[in-house]
Amino acid sequence: MAPPLILHPEALPIVSTGEGEPVPAERLTPDALRDRLASPPVWTPETGNIELISPPLFTPRAAAVLVPIVMRPHGTTVLLTRRTQHLSTHAGQVSFPGGSREPDDPSLIATALRESREEIGLDSRAVEVIGRLPDYVTGTGFRVAPVVGLVKPPFDLVADVGEVDEIFEVPLAFLMDPAHHQIRVFHYQVGERRFYAMPYPKPAGGEYFIWGATAGMLRNFYQLLRA
Repeated sequence: MAPPLILHPEALPIVSTGEGEPVPAERLTPDALRDRLASPPVWTPETGNIELISPPLFTPRAAAVLVPIVMRPHGTTVLLTRRTQHLSTHAGQVSFPGGSREPDDPSLIATALRESREEIGLDSRAVEVIGRLPDYVTGTGFRVAPVVGLVKPPFDLVADVGEVDEIFEVPLAFLMDPAHHQIRVFHYQVGERRFYAMPYPKPAGGEYFIWGATAGMLRNFYQLLRA
């Protein structure tokens, strides 16, 4: 049986933070990211997916997201979206642009680029695909391929208001620091569900609550860059 839907993840207790040291700044540059994704070292992904209590009882649907690394003069950032509240899955959550693979998509890379164009208007010509992270199986029934791409400014973005409420950027250095990698727990009648969260403060107050699959994929990115 699948665990109940978590309605207010930001209110759940923090049981620990991620272990390890921050990724050094010199590994977060575009050239260093290209090199690491082109020739990844031996490392252990956290694809056990702490979201899940047991393996799914169905074949997950193929999907892909783009992990867009924006090459800003002051340093690399990660482009993220906040989904609209009325969507059937992951409503209101912070996510990478992406979605299900369609029959006409020649590859999962093509899926990630198409979905990014449809959701946020990101021109594929502005994206340099440099590699992939391990697939991530979600509790909602998707096997997600995270496609890592470098994005060169300037670029224009237009959110699809039917899917995306907000587009924003977070410094890659913030996300690659395990001091910001919270593990939270949700207890329910027959068990518990643990998940990563990486809350990012908004300049004007409040926070972007990055959690679940998006935070899990970022945690794998951290493990790759630290290896």
